Amino acid sequence: MRQTWAFLFRGYHLTRRYISWVIVFNFYALVTSATVALIGVAAQDFQLTLTLVVGALLWNFLSLLYNEIAMSIAYERWEGTLEYTFMAPVSRLIHLCGVSLFSLLNSIVTSIVVLLGLMLFTNLDLHGANLPGVLIVMAVSTVAFVGLGLMAAVLPVMSAERGAEATHIFQGSLLLVSGVYYPIEVLPKWMQPFSLISPATYTLSACRKLVGVGNIASTPGHLVGASLSAVSRELLILTLMGAVLMPLGLWVFGRIEAWAKRAGKLKRTG
Repeated sequence: MRQTWAFLFRGYHLTRRYISWVIVFNFYALVTSATVALIGVAAQDFQLTLTLVVGALLWNFLSLLYNEIAMSIAYERWEGTLEYTFMAPVSRLIHLCGVSLFSLLNSIVTSIVVLLGLMLFTNLDLHGANLPGVLIVMAVSTVAFVGLGLMAAVLPVMSAERGAEATHIFQGSLLLVSGVYYPIEVLPKWMQPFSLISPATYTLSACRKLVGVGNIASTPGHLVGASLSAVSRELLILTLMGAVLMPLGLWVFGRIEAWAKRAGKLKRTG
C-alpha cells in the first residue's frame, strides 16, 4: 500500500510541477464541453441539450482516465525516469495500480470542474436523475477503460517517436464510434459494428437512461431517470469487458516490458 501511495503522490507532485498546464487543459475541457452543450441550447431542444451534456461529461471522465494511463509511460520517458521506474524493485502491478489510482482521482476532479462550469452555461438541473446508478455504471466502466489504457500505454514503449501519437489516434477512434454526441445509427454501416466493442458505447447508453434522456416525462425542472435494473444489459456487458480487458492489459504490458528490456528500449531516446 505504501508503494502504491508513493506512485499516487508522485503523480500529485508532477501535477503541482506543471500546474499551469493542468489549468489550461481543465479550461479547454470546460470550454469544449460548454461549446457542445450550447448547440442544444441554441436549438431550444431540452432533450438534445441533455444528450450533449451527458456525452460531454462522460467523455471528459473516460477519455482523461484513458489518456492519463496511456500516456504515463510517455511522461516517464520525457522526464527521463522510465528506466529507473522499470528497474526499481517494485512489482509492475503495484506501479500500475498507483498510476491508475491517480488517473482516476484526476479524472474525477476534472469532471467535477466541468460539471460546475456547465451549470453556468445551461439550466442544468439533475433533480430526478438516478445519480447513484450513474456512479455504479461509471465505476464498472472504469475497469474496462483502465484495461484499454494499459494496452495503449505500451505504444510509447514500442516507439519513442510515434507511440504517443498512436494513443491519441486510438482515443479519437473511440470518440468517433461510441456515440458521444450523436446516435451510433448515423455512422456509416461499415463503421457501426466497431461501436459494439467500445466500452464507452454502453457507458453512455446506460447513463443517459439513468439521467432521463429520451424519457418524454423528463422536463427541464425534473428529470425521470430509469432504475438500475433498466440498464442491466449494459452493466453485464461492461462487467464482462472489464473482466477481459483488465487482465489482458496487464498481460500485454508485461510482455512488452520484457521485450523492451531485452531490446534496450527504456532509455530516454528510445
